[in-house]
Amino acid sequence: MHLAALLAQIQPDPVMIRHIVMAMMAILPVIILLAIAIVMVPCWFILKKAGFSPWLSLLCIFPSLGTLIVLYVLAFAEWKTKPVPQALYPPMTPTA
Repeated sequence: MHLAALLAQIQPDPVMIRHIVMAMMAILPVIILLAIAIVMVPCWFILKKAGFSPWLSLLCIFPSLGTLIVLYVLAFAEWKTKPVPQALYPPMTPTA
């Protein structure tokens, strides 16, 4: 409680606030680009494997709406891939 009262009395220096804001403005775009890349790269490979144009993953640039559109395209479209043929195994005979 005393620490909160002490911190409430200390007025922040405007120069210090300016430096903090400038540092955040420099780091925030890098964090945003990294977050977009973390989502866009898997979407690129999933769309390519599903038979769609991987360029649809560029919709992920719009963080929530674009990713939602990509998910709806993947969920409700007919995938242009062929099913993997099932391996045929000989029937198992019981051994006594």
